[in-house]
Amino acid sequence: MKKTLFIVLMTAAFAMPLSVQGQVSATRKVRFGIIVDGDTIPYYRLNEVKVIESASLLTDKEIRKNQKLIRNVKKMLPYAKIGKQRLDELERNIADMPKRQRKEAIKQAEKDLLADFSDELKACTISQGMVLLKLIDRETGRTSYVLVDELRGKIRAGFYQTFARLFGYNLKSAYDPKHNKEDNLIERIVLSIERGKL
Repeated sequence: MKKTLFIVLMTAAFAMPLSVQGQVSATRKVRFGIIVDGDTIPYYRLNEVKVIESASLLTDKEIRKNQKLIRNVKKMLPYAKIGKQRLDELERNIADMPKRQRKEAIKQAEKDLLADFSDELKACTISQGMVLLKLIDRETGRTSYVLVDELRGKIRAGFYQTFARLFGYNLKSAYDPKHNKEDNLIERIVLSIERGKL
């Protein structure tokens, strides 16, 4: 009896992979992999994950102490993100254009930007304007002076810089959260906003 049961189980075990193999081949997917010492290791591309120390988020005490700056960052951050999107779109569109068409496209993009946001941005305070300049640098990786220089030329950038200095702005001021205390605080506020703490 034990011998018969063993034979039946062995037969079923050997027969099963054959029937399953036919089913698996119909749903088999091609995967990339690498071979290391004769073993095939599958290769999967994962989405990037940003790891943040909890210490980089604001504490409750810092939130109470910096309410004005938090308000300013919350108000200006959407404008900086929209500016980044529009800049990326503009740069993609003008990449293959001749110089004359490129200038016209840049002027039109500037007009569109002013038409969409000039009334809202005119109502901003000086401190909100300074925060916006920092956030634009944070989002684009370039100071406002460099952006104007690249898009409209050195003369226009110099004019804007001179005009900005009259109101206490510096378009050449770079965003540096590692070495500048205020920029570090702005960075931590942005991270707290993005993590839903603020």
